[in-house]
Amino acid sequence: MVLSVAHSLRLKYMSLGVLVLQTTSLVLTMRYSRSPNQEGVRYLASSAVVSAELLKIIACTLLVFKESHCSVQEMTRLLKEEIVNKPMQTMKLAIPAGIYTLQNNLLYVALSNLDAATYQVTYQLKILTTALFSVSMLGRRLGLYQWLSLLCLMAGVTLVQWPTESEGDPDQKILSAGSQFVGLMAVLMACLSSGFAGVYFEKILKETKQSVWLRNIQLGLFGLVFGLMGMTVYDGQRVRQSGMFQGYNAVTCTVVVLQALGGLVIAVVIKYADNILKGFATSLSIILSALISYFLLEDFNPTGVFFLGAVLVIAATFLYSYERKAAVGSTVKV
Repeated sequence: MVLSVAHSLRLKYMSLGVLVLQTTSLVLTMRYSRSPNQEGVRYLASSAVVSAELLKIIACTLLVFKESHCSVQEMTRLLKEEIVNKPMQTMKLAIPAGIYTLQNNLLYVALSNLDAATYQVTYQLKILTTALFSVSMLGRRLGLYQWLSLLCLMAGVTLVQWPTESEGDPDQKILSAGSQFVGLMAVLMACLSSGFAGVYFEKILKETKQSVWLRNIQLGLFGLVFGLMGMTVYDGQRVRQSGMFQGYNAVTCTVVVLQALGGLVIAVVIKYADNILKGFATSLSIILSALISYFLLEDFNPTGVFFLGAVLVIAATFLYSYERKAAVGSTVKV
């Protein structure tokens, strides 16, 4: 019993550590790979999204194979039965897959125009959009602390985006302001799409008994198709000229791997940890991103207003997670 509890705790904190590492590394490497001062040909964001979806499908297929303990032939038959022979169930995932594909492309746009710390804090608005879609689509009730946390979250993000006076060339400031606006709009659209797609996917999972990994394979297949369509439409000429993997290097491959494994890590955290500890991981990731951006990337100059906004966002994350934990332990109907 003692060994079992110790093993459970070890898995819990190990999964949280991996989540902090994955989240922070993804944001920083993606920002570094999209920074304007990078030499050479910049890789295509649409290509990276397609590569990540393909890698995610492979990883989920291996996990299904491990869970089912079957032969390759039986595995093939299982995938055919669940994906091909149940077209209506599979088609339900086309909507969230398309939205997730859009979201992944928007994140590249956001990190091409914002520093990592500002992106990290602003992207926490997905808590707000997820909560609102949960109320409207799942009939979920929010407690007092949750509503307060959402107000706190909006105030924090507003402060983070508060304009500050800076010295320098006026033309450069105009360009910088325009770039930040594009990045902000991309983050806000990504938060909106993340909230809707996440709740929609949760609703589908609750209505069926299929494995979450199997559902992720179905989601990834549609994401792969939509990603290829987007790459053809927006970057088709560049792909024909220089290939799909133009501009790829070690950093780009790291970004693709981290993006593909992000959803898998979160699934493990939800299984072994809880929302309060997940809030700790999110907050720690924001702090680490800010510190590394300041000391290493040198594209982030924090102000007192930014720090106040970041503290409010972190506090909102804990407050919202605390209320959810209390709700899970009670008899409140969802």
